[in-house]
Amino acid sequence: MLENIDLSLVNWSRGQFALTAIYHWIFVPLTLGITFILAIMETIYVRTGNEEWKRITKFWMTLFGINFAIGVATGIILEFEFGTNWSNYAWFVGDIFGAPLAIEGIMAFFLESTFIAVMFFGWNKVSKKFHLVSTWLVAFGASLSALWILVANAWMQSPVGMQFNPDLARNEMLNFREVFLSPVATNKFIHTITSGFVLGSLFVIGVSSWFIIKRRELVLAKKSILVASVFGLLSGLMLIYSGDGSARLIARIQPVKFAALEGLYDGCEGAGLIALGVMKSNEEDTLCRKSYDIPLKLEIPYLLSYMAAGSWDAYVPGINDLIDGNPEKGMLSAREKIERGRHARETLAKLKEARDRGDSAAYMELKEKFYDTGFKESYFRYFGYGFLNDPDSLIPNVPLTFYSFHLMVILGFYFLLLFFVFFILVWLDKLDNKKMLLWFAVFTIPLAYIASEAGWIVAEVGRQPWVVQDLLPTVAAVSHIDAGSVQVTFILFACIFTCLLAAEISIMIKQIKIGPKEGGK
Repeated sequence: MLENIDLSLVNWSRGQFALTAIYHWIFVPLTLGITFILAIMETIYVRTGNEEWKRITKFWMTLFGINFAIGVATGIILEFEFGTNWSNYAWFVGDIFGAPLAIEGIMAFFLESTFIAVMFFGWNKVSKKFHLVSTWLVAFGASLSALWILVANAWMQSPVGMQFNPDLARNEMLNFREVFLSPVATNKFIHTITSGFVLGSLFVIGVSSWFIIKRRELVLAKKSILVASVFGLLSGLMLIYSGDGSARLIARIQPVKFAALEGLYDGCEGAGLIALGVMKSNEEDTLCRKSYDIPLKLEIPYLLSYMAAGSWDAYVPGINDLIDGNPEKGMLSAREKIERGRHARETLAKLKEARDRGDSAAYMELKEKFYDTGFKESYFRYFGYGFLNDPDSLIPNVPLTFYSFHLMVILGFYFLLLFFVFFILVWLDKLDNKKMLLWFAVFTIPLAYIASEAGWIVAEVGRQPWVVQDLLPTVAAVSHIDAGSVQVTFILFACIFTCLLAAEISIMIKQIKIGPKEGGK
């Protein structure tokens, strides 16, 4: 249906956006997590009057400032790419995607950027309580900024609270509350910010562990570990809880992604959850479709069915069911969805023709036909499928989704155990001689970033080929520009972002080696 689309343009545009998002996401989680740790530390300082806590807070604040400055640069570029590379998408989503981003800029970013100046430069210039309020407002501002961006992303994952305008061929918001408080938005926000809290906690524990290994700043290190381990432990528990809720939502609104998470090709009742597994390409594929077996696996019986539907013997559809259809379970085939999508697009074209020639009777008849018996049963529900030709294009990269998901989960439980162990040991003051454990904490910092990026891969790669679930595929969302220009900017951004990352790491390491200023001045 999109024979004129340059697939190299689509791939380069996807690559450029993924590159920018991956680099941007390196900086965001630390900002989300460490700001609340700063606020907690400063609260202890204000309540106790202990100048050591002020010194501790200012040290971690310096590291936060380095990260924040570079993160803003990548975020601005990311938003510009919606207009340059994804103009069809920007038009199709209408005011729905733009509204949360506008609120984020006006409300959250201004709040954060205003009080961050007080937080950094207001020591000894404003009262202790006003400075503390400023620090808390920066923390809330960072999370508020994430909230509006995640609301926009959640709508792409599960479009609600809108109506398609056939005259303009774009979606328009009908119910802001439904968009803002959708189950996907609520769950995505909680899961994302708690992942940032976990990463920020691991960063503080890892750096503090290095100080203990080097026998430097022992008071700062142990107090920081105490705060970070408690904050990280509570955040980790909430992260796991929200992750379970996320799995249930994915099973309902993105069943192909859910099947890809577990490499499940053939649906079954009482499906087990794979805790560990190694995928292998299936050489005896009878469907002329590339598929994978998991010959080596550690499986928890029945748990996948319970996660998906709250029942131990519930039927979990596999990729083959969802693509080829399963009449017994009431599942349409991808081919049938594509036909319905084409019917919706043809009806939309006829509707526009009737409007242009002024045939109001035909226009109203076609408009009613376009929406049929309501959104959930109408042909419009499958509008996006009309842009596709190959049913197998609806299958995401299964190995990448599978391994990213399991790596994220395994590391999540490891982080939780690490928080618990560090809390017990620092509480009992027995960390000094645990050199191997301390080095584990140092090297856990990059693992935290890997887990965070893996979560992003699961969320975005797992839902391909959709930009807006079931309504707009990636191939129909790109701007009509030259692929060569995207290649040039891809290379340019890759160089710039890599240099920025190298600069941040270098500055961070230098600042950590310098340590906190004496007396917290």
